[in-house]
Amino acid sequence: MSLAPTATPTAAPQVRHLTPADLRASLKAGVDDFQLMPTYLVLLTLIYPAVGLIAARWAQGNDIVPLIFPLISGFALVGPLAAVGLYELSRRREAGLDTRWTHVFDVLKAKSLATIIGLAVILTVLFVAWLASALAIQRWAFGSSNMGSMTAFLGQVFDTAAGVRLIVVGNLVGFVFAAVTLCIAAFSFPMALDRDVGLPEAVATSVRVAAANPMVMAMWGLIVVGLLVLGAIPAFVGLAVVMPILGHATWHLYRRAVG
Repeated sequence: MSLAPTATPTAAPQVRHLTPADLRASLKAGVDDFQLMPTYLVLLTLIYPAVGLIAARWAQGNDIVPLIFPLISGFALVGPLAAVGLYELSRRREAGLDTRWTHVFDVLKAKSLATIIGLAVILTVLFVAWLASALAIQRWAFGSSNMGSMTAFLGQVFDTAAGVRLIVVGNLVGFVFAAVTLCIAAFSFPMALDRDVGLPEAVATSVRVAAANPMVMAMWGLIVVGLLVLGAIPAFVGLAVVMPILGHATWHLYRRAVG
């Protein structure tokens, strides 16, 4: 009979119940962080709208105008990845550490860097799958004919039965992609920065938070989408403000959700 000590399994992180008040407090904290470091964050997040403008221009130049809206809405799928550096700055401010913009690269020193890379791959796959699905739905609704200009495409979307099918099916499929992304990535990225954790545990914890707080997380998802849409309207430039606020707010919401 062996007398060697038996390893004790590590307990799963505690998941707390959230309320709408937690969302308000997290958004307020996100605004506070942005006001403290606006120059750093605007410089950092200008990369994000720039990518959006390039992607939209590419779509127009390649006669796939119908993909412009999926590209914009797809930002919500890669948002958690784009905000990793912002989570790091919030973490450092919370710990009373230096918050110069160069510390966004401290993400590369994270103990759970492999987990962050794994999450990045998952979100990239989801983003590409969403674009492929959107294109397939458009071809199912309208066939393979060229849509031409944006005006012509919008006319077909809102004035034809095929357009109604595109709107209904496209939004249902987009909802599925957004819900999956929210469940697996909302808190897994902040957790990977905060702790030495593997990919399965980070994803499982994020899913557990969503399962324990379905209504509050649905509200959070609507807030994120709504703010991203508002930020994208003025030629994507508004994302330079919206993205850092949402990124910081997500970090604070993670702190409230995971014990």
